[in-house]
Amino acid sequence: MSQESAGDSEAEFEQALQDVERVLGEVKERYEQVKRDRNRQVELGHRREDIRREKSSLPEFKAELRQIQQELETIELNLESSLFGWGSLKAPFWQAVRFGGVGIIIGWMLKSFVG
Repeated sequence: MSQESAGDSEAEFEQALQDVERVLGEVKERYEQVKRDRNRQVELGHRREDIRREKSSLPEFKAELRQIQQELETIELNLESSLFGWGSLKAPFWQAVRFGGVGIIIGWMLKSFVG
């Protein structure tokens, strides 16, 4: 294996590793958003039930109920879009595995030539 192809493989591995790190960062960020949305959904659900139990017909309570319902619908849409599958992570994962394996093999070969 020439040095040029080893350098190309290393550059490809580094790019794949950066892609995996970027995707992992996006997944972590999305996970935190989902946790926040779920907590907010529970809070709003409790507040909505409190207002309904009071059976208030005051205009400000009705307006608050409408606002809560709208926010709950928005949160529900956000949570539905949070569903992602293995397919979205499959390509970066297998690239990291493939190039990681290539890097290890190149390292062993270089070590055997030097040592």
